[in-house]
Amino acid sequence: MEILWFLLAVCMLAAVLGPYLLRSRGGIRQVLPGSPDAADPDDYGFLRQEELDVRLPGPDEDLLDVLEVVQHTQDWRPAARLLAATPPSGEVRWQRVQAFAGAASLELARRPGAGGAWLRNWRSESPGDAGAAQVHAEFLVQQAWRSKAPGDAEADDFRILLEEARTVCGEAALLAPGDPVPYIVELAVGRGLAYPEAQFEQLWAKIIDRAPEHMGAHLAALHYWCEKWHGTRDRADEFAHAAAARAPRGSLLAALPLFAVYEHLPEVTLVRGFYRSAVVSRAVEGAMHAVHQARADDPVLAHVRHLLVLFLVRSERWSEAMNQLVHIDGHVGAVPWTLQQDPAADYAVYRALAVAGYEANGGSPATLPR
Repeated sequence: MEILWFLLAVCMLAAVLGPYLLRSRGGIRQVLPGSPDAADPDDYGFLRQEELDVRLPGPDEDLLDVLEVVQHTQDWRPAARLLAATPPSGEVRWQRVQAFAGAASLELARRPGAGGAWLRNWRSESPGDAGAAQVHAEFLVQQAWRSKAPGDAEADDFRILLEEARTVCGEAALLAPGDPVPYIVELAVGRGLAYPEAQFEQLWAKIIDRAPEHMGAHLAALHYWCEKWHGTRDRADEFAHAAAARAPRGSLLAALPLFAVYEHLPEVTLVRGFYRSAVVSRAVEGAMHAVHQARADDPVLAHVRHLLVLFLVRSERWSEAMNQLVHIDGHVGAVPWTLQQDPAADYAVYRALAVAGYEANGGSPATLPR
């Protein structure tokens, strides 16, 4: 029945656009003149668009301090020390590995042949460093997906980079046998190289043995199931709901069904009525409950809040959207914004719509809980 929502939305698109046009994967633009412009995010203490940090979903001052030193001096040692001091099985290590790899990848894109030299030196000068191997593997994965043209799954560069990443993942796993990160990186490799289900399940079992509640790993696996069963939600939904059902109290895995819903949004352009459907409402309520139960310092909390902003704005739940924005404003390095060409701009539009909707319904800076 769920697919009928998609078909119905397409048929109704021309007649029921509503007050604003919604585009897939986070793109949203107001068509009523002046509505979001009438509300000033400054009144709520929100940062200007140009001040938003696109590198991380939330604050990690230790990481940002080290990144600044590494990129300024091209000395890899501070990065090695930070990762060595980061527990192997938690979400923070995975996020820091991604951040270091992303920084090196962006450097290389800006300065081909020269950027990211610190990572190359790290690997060559400290070949036994598990952190270096993990960052290198993730760097190769990110480079592969950057090189992939739409619909060009068989591109030579794409496959060569992913094959190299798989090799480095194996090296990283040998250097730190109990660390799930090398296997989490390989989930993206398996997605790109279209691992058979049996092979993917074997890889997944290694992760579950080491970190059964790892949200980052579950999100990476969800990408695989969505791509493996492109065009049908059944397998991805089954995976997401099973993980949510097993989630202990306080675990953000209960929000995984919302990410599964989001993974299918690009298939068609939807009108806002979809966001009030039972399917979306259940996923949003599950994510809201997970956020309420989670620890305030859970490193995945910001990821869930960012995605909630998209769904809450699209379903015109302005007050709830504002309550999420209060917690995350300042950082936009998370889905759905990072999948847009200009993450800060896309986030700023949603934020302006939330402020405008909140004020249109009687809200003000004085009434917003902090």
